[in-house]
Amino acid sequence: MRTILIEPTENPKVMKFVADYNLIPGSLELDRSSDISEIPLAQELFNYPFVERVFITANFVAVAKQDTIEWEHVAESLKNVIEDELLANPRIYLQKRKEMYQIYAEMTPNPNAMKFVSSKFLIEGFVEVKSKDQAEGVPLAQAIFNEFDFAKEVFISDNFVAVTRDQSVEWHQVMMAVRGFIAEYLQNGGEISNIEPQKHENPVENIINREYTDDEQKISDILNEYVAPAVENDGGKISLMEYDQENKTAKMLLQGACSGCPSSTATLKNGIENILKQFVPDLVERVEAVNG
Repeated sequence: MRTILIEPTENPKVMKFVADYNLIPGSLELDRSSDISEIPLAQELFNYPFVERVFITANFVAVAKQDTIEWEHVAESLKNVIEDELLANPRIYLQKRKEMYQIYAEMTPNPNAMKFVSSKFLIEGFVEVKSKDQAEGVPLAQAIFNEFDFAKEVFISDNFVAVTRDQSVEWHQVMMAVRGFIAEYLQNGGEISNIEPQKHENPVENIINREYTDDEQKISDILNEYVAPAVENDGGKISLMEYDQENKTAKMLLQGACSGCPSSTATLKNGIENILKQFVPDLVERVEAVNG
């Protein structure tokens, strides 16, 4: 509870209600014609019909009343109102509700990577940070690296954060701590990334700086339609990086939780390779993985 002291002024119509801290920078002078939609304290005070004006500055609230009422009958009630309102909104203006983030942890095919899924959208596209030294410009990744020594990589995409650990811990030991840290960071309005995220449509263009050929585009379209959604659901990203037409070999770039995953090679051989052989048998006979 905020402690408020009642102090008379030289003007018998005005009473000061003094707080133990500075309420606002500058000052506010309000009457019944003022816009007080963002000032709950003024709204409550003007509910009393005898209150004519409210002046707020430094560490006090001054209230001007009508002559028809005596301070001895109302000062204590106004003091209680001011104490209650300052408890709810210490800086006078309506406190905006913090955006609520619900975070849950989800295993990925890579035992070293854990996916932390948010109930709210984080970024449009994706950002991959391969080490602490490369985290500049990505405040969320910097915060994770600074908080957890075991964090090796951070991958942020759409509504999730995938964290790759080193071998010093097991996820069952640290999963709750990481989940709680990410949730609190987002809840407190922490920045996610100050760099432009890569786009999902063709992230490989940022790496090899070229346009797809017609054959490469056919392969990429199949990946985007039949493979990418499942891979992204596991906290990763897959893109066509290179296509060897002579040997009918497609090289896939694996990012996020898929990068370095022990099961990635098997997944490519047993799943993606078969899909491409089925849809474009004249183009692809073999698939290779390249970790991003």
